[in-house]
Amino acid sequence: MIDNTVSLDSNFRTIEPYTAGEQPDYPDMIKLNTNENPYPPSPKVLEAGSVFDSKSLRLYPSVDASKLRRAIASYYGFEPGRVFVGVGSDDVLAIIFQTCFNSGRPVLFPQITYSFYEVWADLYRIKYKAIPLKADFTIDPKDYTGVENGGIVIANPNAPTSVAMPAEDICSIIEANPGSIVVIDEAYVDFGGESVMPYLDKYRNLIVVRTYSKSRSLAGLRIGFAIASERIISEMENVKNSINSYPMNRPSIEMGTASLEDEAYFRDKVDRIIKTRTVLTEGLEKLGFKVLPSSTNFVFATHPKVKAAYIFEELKKYHIYVRHFRKDLIDDYLRITVGTDQQISVLLEKLESIINIE
Repeated sequence: MIDNTVSLDSNFRTIEPYTAGEQPDYPDMIKLNTNENPYPPSPKVLEAGSVFDSKSLRLYPSVDASKLRRAIASYYGFEPGRVFVGVGSDDVLAIIFQTCFNSGRPVLFPQITYSFYEVWADLYRIKYKAIPLKADFTIDPKDYTGVENGGIVIANPNAPTSVAMPAEDICSIIEANPGSIVVIDEAYVDFGGESVMPYLDKYRNLIVVRTYSKSRSLAGLRIGFAIASERIISEMENVKNSINSYPMNRPSIEMGTASLEDEAYFRDKVDRIIKTRTVLTEGLEKLGFKVLPSSTNFVFATHPKVKAAYIFEELKKYHIYVRHFRKDLIDDYLRITVGTDQQISVLLEKLESIINIE
């Protein structure tokens, strides 16, 4: 007999979701809050889109995005069987959480890092332990040594702090945890971090995750990938195929492949962002900000006299959007994406007026 006194609410899985940056829509806005690339993708990507056969959209895409997997594997020097492709690195990481963290032991990740890690752990009912950073926002490898765990996830360079960790330190963590999967999220590594991809043949428990959203200007296509051992990738494919056999759409496969064929354009735009990052950092420091050393396409900054929340709200009046996290330890910092030189010039001009007003 049905118990009609049971609340409908008992059927739901309640969870605190990830909160993305605001997505305003003003023609004059300067959007520096979601770490998007300010430059368009390679002309080869646009060409691939223009010649794409739209009639093929009636057909399912490749189950394993084989063309894109082969291209990524060739570009980085691995076999296709060691590459997993997903709908953005978020999709890839979510599959990793579901595939690799089932021991019942807590997964370790930094206390201040990409906040989606905590969301996935909660969603998939995975125990976790958030490890505090040092006072300078760096990661101490010793904190990940001798600690019982069922996996480790580290964003390098870290977000939102922008601080990079030497590959040597990451290797020490991997070696200290041979029975755990160690995931290194290298979403921003192209902007100055030291990749541990060269160590994939040495460590069978290492997974390196990358994205097309930042350095390749393709956030709108949602392309991410992981490279690991064939065993790990095979297990990830099994989980993916239990959820959705066709996650990558046909245009993304074609345009994502084309992006890898224009190395000169890729390097040029990355170099431009790094140079503009220096201009932004120096400009902020002249205004009295403390800026953490950045190896990403954004900076993390705080002002000793003016509250970050105040600056954040004042910038919005000019339709300039940066990111402010209302969280302990980083509540007085702003994360500012590196835009074009012109955008950064306007930002610094408005910041000067805001600082002076305060």
